[in-house]
Amino acid sequence: MSEVLLSRRTLLRRGAGAAAGTALGGLAALGADLRPATVRAQELRIREAQAYPSVCPYCAVGCGTVVHTVGEGENKRIVNIEGDVRSPINGGTLCPKGAAIYQLHVNPNRATTVLHRAPGATGWTEMDLEAAMDRVAELVKETRDATFVETADDGKKLNHTLGIFSLGGATMDNEWNHVHQKLMRGLGVVAIENQARI
Repeated sequence: MSEVLLSRRTLLRRGAGAAAGTALGGLAALGADLRPATVRAQELRIREAQAYPSVCPYCAVGCGTVVHTVGEGENKRIVNIEGDVRSPINGGTLCPKGAAIYQLHVNPNRATTVLHRAPGATGWTEMDLEAAMDRVAELVKETRDATFVETADDGKKLNHTLGIFSLGGATMDNEWNHVHQKLMRGLGVVAIENQARI
């Protein structure tokens, strides 16, 4: 009698195949329809919606998305965001972060006001947007004025500040990033980075 030797990998592969075949056969015998089905709730939610092509805000890949909205004017709201099947980059698929874009926009936990924690404070307080912007501008000017270097000791032109670091967010689009980096370079900021690349 000859002995049959199976590698561990072959044994696992055959065992998994047999288990999957048994499970599928059992479901089919019970009358389960295993063909892909359109999710009816999703279909109803976007049937009357207007579709806008967009780009995923998370990384530099640039996956295409479709944003579905309903309503008009101030009542317009996002009801769904999904991958764009026409995109040559992602062909309708999205990574886990991209698939969660809807929750980024429609989320009861999303902050919609400016929150400020004063130096030494233990809690956050709401702050007026205009006051917050003015305060940021004041601090940027103070820091730039205090740390700006026009020339090096050897006379080489520098015109930079090492006292400010700029970190862009992954949810900013390319147009905003372009304007942002032009502003930072105009201020002489050297350390410019974007979270999408890190």
